[in-house]
Amino acid sequence: MKDRSEAFFTKTRGVTEKISRNKYLQAVSESMMSILGLMIFGSIVVIFLAFPIPSVAEFFSEVGLTPIFSTVNTFTIGSISLYLVFLITRNLVKKLRKEDGVSAGIIGLLFFLILTPLGSIVVEESSTTALPVTWIGTSGMFTAILVGLFVGRGYAFIKDKNWTIKMPEGVPPMVAQTFEALIPTFLLGTIAGAIAWGFSSTELGTIHQMIFQFIQTPLQSVGSSIWAVAAIIAFQQLLWFLGMHGTNIIAPVVTPLWLSLNLQNLEAFEAGQPLPHIVTASFVNIICWGGSAFGLALLMNFAKSKRYKEMGRLSIVPASFGITEPIIFGTPLVLNFKMAVPFITNNSISLLIAYFVTNIGLVERVIGAQAIFGLPLGFHASVGGHWTIIIMQILIHTVLSPILWYPWFKRIDNEAYALETKN
Repeated sequence: MKDRSEAFFTKTRGVTEKISRNKYLQAVSESMMSILGLMIFGSIVVIFLAFPIPSVAEFFSEVGLTPIFSTVNTFTIGSISLYLVFLITRNLVKKLRKEDGVSAGIIGLLFFLILTPLGSIVVEESSTTALPVTWIGTSGMFTAILVGLFVGRGYAFIKDKNWTIKMPEGVPPMVAQTFEALIPTFLLGTIAGAIAWGFSSTELGTIHQMIFQFIQTPLQSVGSSIWAVAAIIAFQQLLWFLGMHGTNIIAPVVTPLWLSLNLQNLEAFEAGQPLPHIVTASFVNIICWGGSAFGLALLMNFAKSKRYKEMGRLSIVPASFGITEPIIFGTPLVLNFKMAVPFITNNSISLLIAYFVTNIGLVERVIGAQAIFGLPLGFHASVGGHWTIIIMQILIHTVLSPILWYPWFKRIDNEAYALETKN
């Protein structure tokens, strides 16, 4: 039985390590991380834009800040697909070709914009061409991801085949790079034009509409399912148990789904409408803050054994800020079968309970604002948009989490105490 378990974990680890080394997933993951600061900035501005205290909102309007907040929102969260397509294309080419990828990123942005239909606005009885924000925001995220991967792969393929214009020696590098990018630009730009022309003659009208209708919307339905999210988080924790960074492996797949749900809630909050989703990236981050290991650090401070009491004292301060690696690797929790059940399942149990109390209206829905990593317990949940969310996070990590860890921790603490007493 033991040999079978070891074989299973070895095979699982091998598969997940291959996934984590996949260059395409790495490009998406790194690009998502790159726009995190932009999203945090945009999230904070949206809170100011739809500030819940009328007197404060009126003050912003009187001093002329509201239009500025609206502009910032449009060019951060409202234009997220533009940043994403550039970064994914660039990062993928950097991995495939070992070059800076800036030229490829520009081509990726061009490709995306060619696929994006233009609109028109009337200003003083004259019509002006305009770029609608419909597809450059959250609705176009999946198109941006697919375009970034396609253009990055296509650019690398063209360069590998040497379908480029080579300039003679002595030509400045910047000029040579410009000419090297000409053929990829023409070829990929032509493909984008052909795709846009082809879809313009269909009922869908644009490839954005097709991807949103047949790919993004169904995936978001799965991504917003609490049962699917609980299973995904349990698998993520299983990867941590096997000694891999489960968050980094899972993030490229689920982040686009949960992030788009985040932004849809933010848009509804800004418009003063009911929030459409309970499960979002922010909801998962607030509930799974610190991997639910703060409760274990709290228990360790009341341990009988000297070993775990010292570990609790050392880890409680960083754990208060969501930094739980000292607990994960110091206990250790990795490949510790005595602690496997709570380590793998605690986050999922917390998510199910949090979803239930939110669904019945006891706790407000998270507005979708992105919190800065490293904020302490309670403060991390303050971007949720309501005091009930802060109370929920505090109770989950100071009451529920210790209860879930207690039976399993008591066993290893007693064993350690008996060994210390014997010695």
